[in-house]
Amino acid sequence: MTADLTGKRIAFLLHNSGVEQPELTTPWEAFRSAGAETTLIAPEKGEVQAFTNDVEKADTFEAELAVGDASADEYDALVLPGGTTNADALRQDATAVAFVKAFADAGKPVAAICHGPWALVEADVLDGKRLTSYASLQTDIRNAGGIWVDEEAVTSTENEWTLVTSRDPDDLDAFVDAAAEAFAAG
Repeated sequence: MTADLTGKRIAFLLHNSGVEQPELTTPWEAFRSAGAETTLIAPEKGEVQAFTNDVEKADTFEAELAVGDASADEYDALVLPGGTTNADALRQDATAVAFVKAFADAGKPVAAICHGPWALVEADVLDGKRLTSYASLQTDIRNAGGIWVDEEAVTSTENEWTLVTSRDPDDLDAFVDAAAEAFAAG
């Protein structure tokens, strides 16, 4: 990754009940190393349980801010890590969905990996957007007006905001590079 993110404020939205650890830590560490200020945000301030492969307990992380106390106005970009539990719980949280929608409405870049796009489906912001995800989400994405493709990393600039997506943890390097480039430009 060569993008300089100095001065960029990036929100990571996770659910306290579980997030896929590599999909959180890989971009989080890369963006911080590139100079970004990152904030972990969840429905409740406090502990977030991470998992690997959706079922194996991994580390815990500290959500610094409750999503109800967060504002998209305070950030330059948003990251939606995956994990089935994380994405499914976030899309059922109206405050989290409103936070996601606020980024798209403000024209700010969003990066989502694996099951992360479920929150974008729920926020109803995918009409005309080209994106990828974990394969099982493709019908949901199409039903929400998105154009699903099976590619390692996809950057979509339709509808006046940038969306970067990837399929799964195997695509993390491409995801981090594409997201960093979008965030640096955004």
